[in-house]
Amino acid sequence: MSPQPPQARSRPGGRACAWATLLLAAAVLWGCAPGLLPRAEGPAAAPAVPLPAPQRTALYWNAEGGYPTLAPLLRRVTPAVVNVAVISDINLEDHPFLNDPAFRRFLEQFGIEPPNVDELRRRQSVGSGVIIDGRRGLVLTNAHVIEDARDITVTLKDRRSFKARLIGRDLGTDIAVLRISPVDAPRLGFADSSRLEVGDFVIAIGNPFGLGQTVTSGIVSAVGRTGIADDSLGELIQTDASINPGNSGGPLIDLAGRIVGINTALIGPSGGNVGIGFAVPGNRAQRAMRRITGER
Repeated sequence: MSPQPPQARSRPGGRACAWATLLLAAAVLWGCAPGLLPRAEGPAAAPAVPLPAPQRTALYWNAEGGYPTLAPLLRRVTPAVVNVAVISDINLEDHPFLNDPAFRRFLEQFGIEPPNVDELRRRQSVGSGVIIDGRRGLVLTNAHVIEDARDITVTLKDRRSFKARLIGRDLGTDIAVLRISPVDAPRLGFADSSRLEVGDFVIAIGNPFGLGQTVTSGIVSAVGRTGIADDSLGELIQTDASINPGNSGGPLIDLAGRIVGINTALIGPSGGNVGIGFAVPGNRAQRAMRRITGER
């Protein structure tokens, strides 16, 4: 018997392969064009809620590569933020050794000059502030920054320095207002701090440790926080934006460049930032400022 030609041989499972091909095609149609094939009835799926499309603005996106950035916002805002240097007198009783002739002769034997009592009574400190009206030279800062001040110097971002005069303080809000010569500076508006919510992004600007102007960012960690500074400051904004010694008096701003608070305190085991900083709410700071300046 002559062998069958190859094309006439039966294919084991050929019909099964045909059905598999048909099912695969149906699966493709089911996934790509679900309206072409009937589906089993079942509970209707909830309609998807589209997320709002991100809005790209000049404030938040780098023009060259499309990367998010706060640089344009900060270029506009930071010229209004100043460093505040203070020389103050502190109450220091004369140490008995300093007035003891024997002690002074002992120091002279070793070529050591006795300390100057006047210098011991002088304290130098640094803080921050924000220009609230450049035309009138008004600067907002913390009351504790200029405590017992005998000399106050305000330095702008462009390194110009001005002697400042204290207009007044409000200890209940830790707010003080200074006056310098009129300057050309952006006037930052105030946001309604009562509308702040946990999770809102904020930016702290100031002069930490006297390093010079520094910007940090974070979120609002809590609002209406009490029990800080023996509760003498009332309700405060808590933020994880880095606030260190020297940041006091600088502004806490939102992403529109508006002041939402004035940085005033921190909690840290070594006096540095651990992500727990506090600011006087902007609404309270404005009311204190009006009381000090006599404005309504």
